[in-house]
Amino acid sequence: MKLFTTALLVLLIQYPFFTKGQAVSLFNGKDLSGWHVDVPEMDENPGAINPFIIREGMLVSLGTPGGHLITDEIYENYQLKVEYRFAGKPGNCGVLVHASTPRALYKMFPKSVEVQMMHKNAGDFWCIVEDIKVPDMVDRRGPEDEWGITEGKKRRILNLTDKSENKVGDWNTMVVECLKDEIKVWVNGDLVNYGYECTAKKGQIAVQAEGSEVEFRKIELEHITSLTK
Repeated sequence: MKLFTTALLVLLIQYPFFTKGQAVSLFNGKDLSGWHVDVPEMDENPGAINPFIIREGMLVSLGTPGGHLITDEIYENYQLKVEYRFAGKPGNCGVLVHASTPRALYKMFPKSVEVQMMHKNAGDFWCIVEDIKVPDMVDRRGPEDEWGITEGKKRRILNLTDKSENKVGDWNTMVVECLKDEIKVWVNGDLVNYGYECTAKKGQIAVQAEGSEVEFRKIELEHITSLTK
């Protein structure tokens, strides 16, 4: 009985319970509770700043130094809703799902699937030591013999539309649904990507510092049992 209780406790800690229709915010608007920072430059340079801050109730990625803000918890079978905008000049950022081994690529990126937020490319998939399939793979990823999930390989899978983002300064809504081995992405209501046979089905969630300042006013998670049609 004691062993069962301990196992159940570990399970509840590792996989927080959400009910369908109940969205839970992943940040509290005050601090980075529930997250941890992985920024390589901070290892060696005591003067390096933490590029992830809370400002006026928003989570802000300052863009540099490069790295990731990663949830402490592991999640699976969820809808992630992110409201974001580039605070000044448009640039690069991303949301990572099914994240696990840190610094698995270029000694920077955790093993994961990135859902791109780069301006005019929102919704692309980037395979980071994990893989995923989409319809029309050759058209959207390039020659098959060049595909891969590590350095130097074709890891980018183009989205279905580059016309779904709002103008710079306006808020965008990205919705990512992860169910078993499938991932589906919408930007401002447009379906921009769908993948299947993903090599991971669960993991942490991360946001990037990748060169540009980005504001997040919402990062919410909701448990799902089916993908939105």
